[in-house]
Amino acid sequence: MKLNHINLGVTDVPATVELFQTYFGLRPAGGGMPLNERMAFLRDDAGSLISVFKASDVTYPRVFHIGFLQDTPEQVRAIYQQLTDGGYSIPPPSENHGRLTFYFDTPGGFVVEVESFLG
Repeated sequence: MKLNHINLGVTDVPATVELFQTYFGLRPAGGGMPLNERMAFLRDDAGSLISVFKASDVTYPRVFHIGFLQDTPEQVRAIYQQLTDGGYSIPPPSENHGRLTFYFDTPGGFVVEVESFLG
């Protein structure tokens, strides 16, 4: 079994698409699926779909987040640096339960975690 899709309500579709494409390598889903101010469909390397839809009242539970697993702690640090160079204000990565991880608020109104297992 594999994840087919996640549907997110976001406050800013273009900024969310830019974040996912620039820092996490997602790409337009293709197949005639639209990419505009109101909705977008993106795929990851495994073929899973993330759909984002414009919503004005985005409120996710405090524990909700999307996690991007990296192969190495160096990749976590590199993404952190790219995001901070890109203007994101993010607490630095920290070691937590055998992982190197950081969380940040996105312009779409949800939280992203970037992590890697240590050693």
